[in-house]
Amino acid sequence: MSRELWLNLPVREPERAKAFYTQLGFRLNERYASQDGSFSLIVGDNQVVIMLFPESVFHGFTGNAVVNSWQGTEVLFSLGANSRDEVDELALKAERAGGNVFSKPGEKGGWMYGCGFTDPDGHRWNALYMDMSKMPKG
Repeated sequence: MSRELWLNLPVREPERAKAFYTQLGFRLNERYASQDGSFSLIVGDNQVVIMLFPESVFHGFTGNAVVNSWQGTEVLFSLGANSRDEVDELALKAERAGGNVFSKPGEKGGWMYGCGFTDPDGHRWNALYMDMSKMPKG
């Protein structure tokens, strides 16, 4: 089985994307040095790596057209939160960093609390706190 998970995303303005994600609390991956405008970030305790590439570089290695993420959603990235407050904080950070909160923080199903936001390139994320003691049985 693989040892790591790397998420690769195209971005229109790499420096703007870097500012957005570092304001959310993602850490720059100091082990990765780019020659093509891409950069790497570490996400969360499990240290998932997110790679952000200029669209032209991304297109070059995928051999596929880069989709307009404002017009459709291919994937929703989910971040686990430790509390409702952490969800609220992340929504506020995303908005302040130039993202768009498309789903305000709120309760879902009586045991989940979450929000949804986009980064400046339209990639969709959500943050979710789950109170497993209230999870429906069945």
